[in-house]
Amino acid sequence: MRLRRALARVFWTLSRWRLRTQSLPDEGAGILIGAPHTSNWDFVFMLAVCWHHGLNVRYLGKHTLFTGPFGWVMRALGGIPVDRRNPAGLVDDLVERVRKGELFYLVVTPEGTRSKGTYWKSGFHRIALDTGLPVTLGYLDRTTMTSGLGPTLRMTGDVRADMDKVREFYADKAGFNPELRTEPRLRDEDPLPDGTDLDRA
Repeated sequence: MRLRRALARVFWTLSRWRLRTQSLPDEGAGILIGAPHTSNWDFVFMLAVCWHHGLNVRYLGKHTLFTGPFGWVMRALGGIPVDRRNPAGLVDDLVERVRKGELFYLVVTPEGTRSKGTYWKSGFHRIALDTGLPVTLGYLDRTTMTSGLGPTLRMTGDVRADMDKVREFYADKAGFNPELRTEPRLRDEDPLPDGTDLDRA
């Protein structure tokens, strides 16, 4: 951990970006959102933020990144391999890890892709509800050249109300490629074609 903090200090000293954190989560475990996610550099910045604050983090990555001679590096950095061709049970597996007492901050990028999309992926919301873990909003903002941790929220189960708080925080945040940003919105917030409101049904 000391080495990671030292590397993070060097990063922030040399970087043109500034580290700006509102408050630190204090429970030893939680979900940490990384957004906007529009560049591969986002991963580097989130590691630098987390290492600076001494947070034990895990993250999800394509299983192909964990093969070959450098697969051990991805695991050493806290990676959990995910086979996107067979994602069933991933959330259940993460929930089980937490229930068994593993303490870590799971870094997730709900946009799911660096390209512009329509919805965020809802896995972070389900994990938060199933485990009771808080959700900390990590960010990167090119307009202010800052990155860090924002507020820590408790998900209530009211999807729209929960996401309204998320949207409020990220409303003025722009990633490396602002045109690729996906608005923080879950599919469950939108009504079905027959007018049924999914999160009110």
